[in-house]
Amino acid sequence: MECSWKTVLLLVCASLGVQYTAIRTLRDSLSGPCQGPYRCQSRHFRDSRWRALCDDSWMPVDSPRKHILLFATTRSGSSFTGQLLNQHPGIFYVFEPLYHVQQAFTNSSSRLRRTLDRRSLLGAYRDLLLNLYTCDLHFMENYIRPEPQDHVTSAFFRRSSSHALCSPPVCMEAGDVAVSDSPDEAWCPKKCGALNITLASMSCLSKEHVAIKTVRVPEVGDLRTLTEDPRLDLKIIHLVRDPRAILASRMMAFSDQFRAWKIWNATGRQPRYVDLTQITSTCKDMAASAATGLQTPAWLRGRYLLVRYEDLAFNPKDKATEIYRFVGLEMEDRVRLWIAKNTNRNVSSPSEWNYRYSTTRDSRATAESWRLRLGFDIVRTLQNLCNDTLALLGYKQVHSAADLRNLSHSLVEHRTFQPVK
Repeated sequence: MECSWKTVLLLVCASLGVQYTAIRTLRDSLSGPCQGPYRCQSRHFRDSRWRALCDDSWMPVDSPRKHILLFATTRSGSSFTGQLLNQHPGIFYVFEPLYHVQQAFTNSSSRLRRTLDRRSLLGAYRDLLLNLYTCDLHFMENYIRPEPQDHVTSAFFRRSSSHALCSPPVCMEAGDVAVSDSPDEAWCPKKCGALNITLASMSCLSKEHVAIKTVRVPEVGDLRTLTEDPRLDLKIIHLVRDPRAILASRMMAFSDQFRAWKIWNATGRQPRYVDLTQITSTCKDMAASAATGLQTPAWLRGRYLLVRYEDLAFNPKDKATEIYRFVGLEMEDRVRLWIAKNTNRNVSSPSEWNYRYSTTRDSRATAESWRLRLGFDIVRTLQNLCNDTLALLGYKQVHSAADLRNLSHSLVEHRTFQPVK
């Protein structure tokens, strides 16, 4: 009896133009009676990327897929934490795909923007996440600008942060560079060229699990429909950080947006035009999400883990083990090796520190280094604005400039955050 999916696979191998339909048909038909490897024989196999697709090692996996969401806010250590997941060879990792949704909405006509409310944007976020978790990366083409041509794009945000998107079968030219211990923003586009979204979807299907990092969903409650979707087994890692550290990091990474804060920090006097909501909204959302998660409503039971960045920085191996235990995966040697190389390094190059998404650092030294960069007046104001958030997450307040600069006394309380199962 002819295998139902062989014809589809032949179509994939026979033409570089076969795209979305082949992917969907292939995925939907794999439950048939076919067994064993199937190799295509075609002159078109001179293209090694498509030859790789016909190797059964790139076929979709049959084991239950784990869907992992790293849920964080900007400058909370999420790039670093996301790499703990990216290093696992069985995980297809995507760095902030919701960027494309936000950009598409922001750059739309003013008339359209007026008709879009928060609910519409969140709905678009959830739709994209669902499609990515089911490896339908073509759905992103609705938002990527400029629009991909023949399912190929050079505008995929932070592609280099994903090993899977810079490795075979997506990129056959990368070689051993694709498994380097630290992502680099330059080599992947240079070595791999534009991203073929069909190949990326196939790579996703071949992986056992999918992990996504986002800093654009405000509160964990906005994810409820995804946790209740029977197609997903969603695990949410809620990464939090001391709001004072977040502010200090944003001031360095986004100088133009935080110019008023920088003036305040330099002069000790608060400008009248400083936008306090740039940090108070972060505190509000962070506290609301943590309060919801730790109360463990039925829709979050067994699906939520709160991780403080400071705890991860102080004890990276232990916290990484906890994260992997929570998502139900073994921590591979490659993950342990990455931790050893990227948490105890004394970075000597100023350019590496200035790179806003750098994941190489002496993690213990940087966890509270904000205390040497922020003035006491800003810190005192922020403590008043975010008092409840600091208390909930176990961050101590300082009451003098001397306390602020005394790094021998940590401002991170010993806390254990274990939701009721």
